[in-house]
Amino acid sequence: MFTTFRGGQSGAWRITLNSAVRGEGLPAVPALAITESSSIALPLLASATAWRVAGVAGHLRYVEKAEKALLAEKQAPLGRKQATFAALIPIRKSAAWWALNQDERREILEAKSHHISASLKYLPQIARQLYHCRDLGEPFDFLTWFEYAPEHATMFEELVAMLRATEEWTFVEREIDLRLRLVE
Repeated sequence: MFTTFRGGQSGAWRITLNSAVRGEGLPAVPALAITESSSIALPLLASATAWRVAGVAGHLRYVEKAEKALLAEKQAPLGRKQATFAALIPIRKSAAWWALNQDERREILEAKSHHISASLKYLPQIARQLYHCRDLGEPFDFLTWFEYAPEHATMFEELVAMLRATEEWTFVEREIDLRLRLVE
């Protein structure tokens, strides 16, 4: 199942921040629409969609069995009524990252950066989904989607700051931070 995020003039989510953290940004638009389908959705109308990114929510990578069980136990589902804030953070990592063997990437991701273990304390308040898009010909390697209630906005900022301060993030060559609010 493909998930397509379209930035444009309409959609269920209002974009409240569009920030290029590293590298080229995305055009500013007021809204985000999300489509899940068996193929990557094309823009509806060129005039209504300024950009489109898509990915697949595949199996978890770089996690060990015990970590997977902890994530499953603590993870909240997406689409919770109280989770009216969201963030879409597309990320592309450097060629140096992809030149590493998988065990070397795992070492940086968890043993050195504690990406999984340090992130557990933010669950279940912050729900998340990782979409893979590197092998789809998309401009990003990953699309990270987070949903949370307004009262957990500070907690989300802590999570993002913690992740960006790790060795793993030294391999990020393009990152865009889109913050959103659900239209009621």
